[in-house]
Amino acid sequence: MSPHPSIPESLWDTVPPEAQAGILAAIASLEKRIADLEARLNQNSTNSSKPPSTDPPAVKVKRRPPAPPTGRRRGGQPGHKRHTRALVPPGQIRETFEVKPTHCGRCGTTLQGHDPDPARHQVAEIPPVRPDVDEYRLHRLTCSCCGAATRAELPAGIPAGPFGPRLRAILAMFAGSYRLAKRPIQQLASDLFGLDVSLGMISKLERRAAEVLGPVVAEVAAAIKAAPSAHIDETSWSEGNEKAWLWVGRTDDLTAFTIADNRGADVARSILGTDEAKVVISDRFPSYDWIERHQYCWSHLRRDFQAMIDRRDGGSAVGADLLAASNRLFHWWHKYRDGEMAWSTFLGYARPIRWGVRQALGRGASCASAKTAATCRMLLEGEEHLWTFLRVQGIEPTNNAAERALRHAVLWRKSSGGTASGRGSRFVERALTVAATCRQQGRNVLEFLTGCFRAPMLGVHLPSLLPQAERLLEGPRPSVAVVN
Repeated sequence: MSPHPSIPESLWDTVPPEAQAGILAAIASLEKRIADLEARLNQNSTNSSKPPSTDPPAVKVKRRPPAPPTGRRRGGQPGHKRHTRALVPPGQIRETFEVKPTHCGRCGTTLQGHDPDPARHQVAEIPPVRPDVDEYRLHRLTCSCCGAATRAELPAGIPAGPFGPRLRAILAMFAGSYRLAKRPIQQLASDLFGLDVSLGMISKLERRAAEVLGPVVAEVAAAIKAAPSAHIDETSWSEGNEKAWLWVGRTDDLTAFTIADNRGADVARSILGTDEAKVVISDRFPSYDWIERHQYCWSHLRRDFQAMIDRRDGGSAVGADLLAASNRLFHWWHKYRDGEMAWSTFLGYARPIRWGVRQALGRGASCASAKTAATCRMLLEGEEHLWTFLRVQGIEPTNNAAERALRHAVLWRKSSGGTASGRGSRFVERALTVAATCRQQGRNVLEFLTGCFRAPMLGVHLPSLLPQAERLLEGPRPSVAVVN
């Protein structure tokens, strides 16, 4: 029989053996290339590092199948805890109106009296916002003795620019917290406040904001570097039409962003520090290979296991075994994380799963699928990094915290296309750091930014993003230079 069904045996026998070997080699090469291209075509966020935003609709349905109908009516079910908007305290109410019925709703009799516990209905409204504009008329007077003219100086605490600290904070927040470009900020300032702000002024305010926030962000970056553990991740960025990278370092209380021109290990070291005892949670990118106490992200591992299954080759069974083991691991991990299980009990469940994962990786390392075998061999070489979270209590098994922190920045990149210069990058990384850390700590971004812009005017310390305990340990904080 012919080795290929599309070539008749009689014709194949007429081909010289050397040509037959060349044809078979070419066919094998093309089949391998087709398989590789099909694997790339089938990549999505469930089996690769591609973001969910790139998934086609069919994949989204696959990832989130609709729940089967329960037969119950929509909305809250009997016994469901009711959630209502909290009423504003009486001290914050502008005006109270006592509304009483005049006649009985059933028989029409005139009603009198007072309800000691009336129903409270509150209506919130925003009045038209118009900035308070103060004018300082700086007189220039001539000396009768020497003839020199002297102009008055602005009073202490008055900004040299046209906008006060709160307005500057609002405009900075529009960009850093809500990812607005300069033209939407310009339009929003006009619609909300009736302000005419030029695009050049918005750029100037962003530069000044970056200068003021520099010491605040440097303090956060130093704290992350000194922390006993941290998450780290990176994504592509564009600066001046050149390829750059946006990095994020994150702890339980702090998040810091850095835009660098490369994706190398030197940037990772500058963010994490070089303490060998530090535990780092990240993906398996080579820039992190120098880390001693490394925790591989299990979310990435699960996508790799799904990719093994989706290739539908000799490694699919291994991928299914590994994914099932990770499902069991996370079942028990979630119980421990939610306080339903003691740490010692969780370890009792996790250790047999670790043994099963090692056995499956061993089988995969010698399986017929080249890609699956390579992945399994690599994981066996760094097998201890899969289980750092079992040796160090309190370490997360995934890098989801850093990936979630990057999501806001990725959306900003998609809408803006990146930054045009290094000065723009400094504003982006510092505004993102302040917004993300304030949200982590449940702090008001606008109030914090206002405090930052007010501090140089008053000659006082900048507010800190560090948790209170860390501020007490580091002692007095330096004053800041005045930045108009």
